[in-house]
Amino acid sequence: MSDEPQPQMQAQAQPAHTRRKGESNEERRLINQRVADEFRANGGKVGGRYEGAPLLLLTTVGAKTGEERIAPLGYTVDSDRYVVIAARGGAPINPDWYFNLVAQPLVKVEVGTETFTARATVTSGEERQRLWSERAVPGSRLDSYTTKTTREIPVILLERVAPANAE
Repeated sequence: MSDEPQPQMQAQAQPAHTRRKGESNEERRLINQRVADEFRANGGKVGGRYEGAPLLLLTTVGAKTGEERIAPLGYTVDSDRYVVIAARGGAPINPDWYFNLVAQPLVKVEVGTETFTARATVTSGEERQRLWSERAVPGSRLDSYTTKTTREIPVILLERVAPANAE
């Protein structure tokens, strides 16, 4: 698989991090770990409800625990940057991984068979609006989340950080 981001897709995959009613944090971590294991074993591909969807693994450091947390997320690309949306299915609060990357913006990203360090940036203003509008096309699942919440759904850019020994 190429090191370059894949072409931009208009639809955002169903968020893997959306917590089901009654699902504990530990249950969510186990589900995320199973998806991550399948992703890694199959060169970045998974089956089930995520089959065929562009999926990456975002590893953050827990803002409260200091422990690594893995979140399988749908993504699109913007030039050479990956775009993820902290939709949480339109829930009234942002997903845990969002708070983690705000507290520690250096994250690990796995796409296909590639792993790299990235800097996460929460977009705002015109940039956020542009990225949101390009992805939340009317009638899409992502667009429908705005009717379920009063919060502005964060749009995050993940940009590669050059290795320290790179010239």
